[in-house]
Amino acid sequence: MHMMRAPIIVMAALLAGATAARAAGEEITYPDRHWSWEGPFGTFDLPQLQRGLQVYTEVCSTCHGLRLVAYRDLTALGYTEDQVKAYAANYEVQDGPDDQGEMYMRAAKPSDRFVSPFPNEQAARAANNGALPPDLSLMPKARKDGPDYLPALLTGYAEAPEGFELLAGMNYNEYFPGHQIAMPQPLFADAVTYADGTAATADQMAEDVTAFLMWAAEPKLEARKSMGIKVLIFLVIFTAMLYAVKKKVWANVEH
Repeated sequence: MHMMRAPIIVMAALLAGATAARAAGEEITYPDRHWSWEGPFGTFDLPQLQRGLQVYTEVCSTCHGLRLVAYRDLTALGYTEDQVKAYAANYEVQDGPDDQGEMYMRAAKPSDRFVSPFPNEQAARAANNGALPPDLSLMPKARKDGPDYLPALLTGYAEAPEGFELLAGMNYNEYFPGHQIAMPQPLFADAVTYADGTAATADQMAEDVTAFLMWAAEPKLEARKSMGIKVLIFLVIFTAMLYAVKKKVWANVEH
C-alpha cells in the first residue's frame, strides 16, 4: 500500500447543484460509464478501489477529508490489519487529556476516522481563498448521476471557447454548471505511480478515485445486494410452496 502524501492542491467544491445549469437554460449530460458495482449482481473491483485510495491519499487528501470512514474499514479493500495500522500511523490525531489535563498528539490508530487535512473550517477556508473544500465521504451519493459526474468533472477541463467570458481566477470546465469553476485541474497523467503498474492516465485516475469514493459512501452495497437476492430467492420458494399447498387443499375440496 502506498503511504506517501503529495502536496498537490485538489478538488475544491466537486459537486454543484443542477440549479445553475437550469438557470442558464442548459442541461449537461455526462459520458455514460460502466461501473463494476452496477446491476443486482455488481460488485466492487478491489484492485480499482486500492488504486482509488492511492489517488485519494496522494492527491485529494491534501484538501479533502473522509470524516465518516475509519481506517479499519480499509480491510474491506483487501489490506491486512498490519497494513491498515501502518497506513493510519502516517497521520496524527489529537487525544487526551493526559494525567496533567493536557491534550496531546498521537499517531492515528485503525479505530480512528480519516484525519481531516485542516484543524477546523476557518483554517480550511483560509488555505483555499475562502472556499470550503467539501468532505468526500458521501460525494458520489450527493446526486443520482454522481458516479458519472465525478470523472467527467475531473477530466472536463479545457480552454474556454472563443467568446466565452471567463472570470478572473476561474477555470473552464465542460461539465461544471456554468462552465466556470474555481478549482484548478487536479489530475494530470502520471500524477501518481500505481503500485499495481496500471497506467496512470487522467481518465484512469478519475474512474479509480470515483470508485473508491463510491465504496466510502456505500461500503455495505455488496452485503445489501446479497441480502436482497436471498430475500428474492426466499420469496420465490415461499410463493411456490403456497401455490403447491393451495393446489392440494383445493384438490381435496373438489373431491
